[in-house]
Amino acid sequence: MSVLFKDVLALDGFMNSARPCDILVSDGKIEQICEPGTFSGLTDETLEGRGRLAVLPGFVNGHTHAAMSLLRGLGEEKPLMEWLREQIWPVEAKLTPEHIYWGTRLALLEMASKGVTCFGDMYFEMDQVARAATEMGMRAGLCRGLIGDDRSKLEENAALFSEWNGRDGLISIQLGPHAPYTVSPDMLKAITAMAKEIGAGVHFHFLEAEWEKQYLSDEFGMSPYEYLEETGLASAPFLILAHCVWFPLSEMTPFKDRNITLCHNVKSNLKLGSGIFPLDEAYRLGINISLGSDGAASNNQLDIWDEMKTAALLHKGVNKDPTLARASDILRMATYGGANSLGFHQTGRILEQWEADLAIVDLDQPHYVGVDPDNLCCFIVYAGSSADVKSTMVKGKWIYRDNRFCLADRDEIIRQSLRCRKELVDQSL
Repeated sequence: MSVLFKDVLALDGFMNSARPCDILVSDGKIEQICEPGTFSGLTDETLEGRGRLAVLPGFVNGHTHAAMSLLRGLGEEKPLMEWLREQIWPVEAKLTPEHIYWGTRLALLEMASKGVTCFGDMYFEMDQVARAATEMGMRAGLCRGLIGDDRSKLEENAALFSEWNGRDGLISIQLGPHAPYTVSPDMLKAITAMAKEIGAGVHFHFLEAEWEKQYLSDEFGMSPYEYLEETGLASAPFLILAHCVWFPLSEMTPFKDRNITLCHNVKSNLKLGSGIFPLDEAYRLGINISLGSDGAASNNQLDIWDEMKTAALLHKGVNKDPTLARASDILRMATYGGANSLGFHQTGRILEQWEADLAIVDLDQPHYVGVDPDNLCCFIVYAGSSADVKSTMVKGKWIYRDNRFCLADRDEIIRQSLRCRKELVDQSL
């Protein structure tokens, strides 16, 4: 399928200003970008932008637990460990593969309608997550959450890699140890050894709550950086560290030349009272940063637009400096930074021969009066919202268009999800 976006504003996180242009998408790629109104070839479809459509890279949810859409609203306003032990883990113990499948599809409805084209997921029954993602045309970096020292679960994650990694060009598989307080250093060494053997990345919760730093010192006699080196995590083919709220700034410098991403989950960390990730310092060091929502049970939205605005405003405010967390930097984290972290390296920019993972934004609205190529990025981050997404495309195929899901039955997904939610809550009473 070929689609011409005619007379649109193209914008990504590396541009100083948006580019008025025509964009030809063909065979899943951005085939040609030219001056507006100058493309003269034949296409299957033409969208007339008339300067009032913006074409952005698809947004990437760098860290979430998609099927937790079924757990939204449980255990509200509790500290992290109390929330996990008393509310979340007991319900998660009741989850079946069917629950995971429908909960993931429910999350993907939400994300696709908000311009998200790719997500990084750590949970259980990940073959069901991969199935849901491919059926709905979504790109995904997936790992099975590993808790404890059961080596069979590691083999399960390796089998997931063998079966799904690279499938349809949409799926990237990582290994997923949960956190320092749920996985031993010896098990982490085994995980990172396997990651190197099969060429997989590792996705890990790290220093989300303040007590975790003292836990590393008391339990293992290590600083955070020493812990990552000793367990081998720092030398994995690539590493995603979710949260990192309490990572000491003095220990971040060695990460700037490593294939390591720090995933900023700003709203989840605020809601759980975990603290504020040192975004500006990490960004200045050149460390790759992505944005994530975390699960819907702790956020409660799967909306990367909202993460962008919250991150931009929060870091300006707490640092008393309006020049920090610039709109273009935040947009880059929400697109290219997330895609790159999950192993998708030709995604997240508006460039010829890059993947056509795109969010189409309607600028013909009151809050975009005054927008122009130079200020579009700031309008997107500070004035815009995910409600402005008109359509979402992955690999040149529409997954969401004009308030319609192209590869999914919205009503059936919601009906099945309501049933699954009732089963889980009733079993937990």
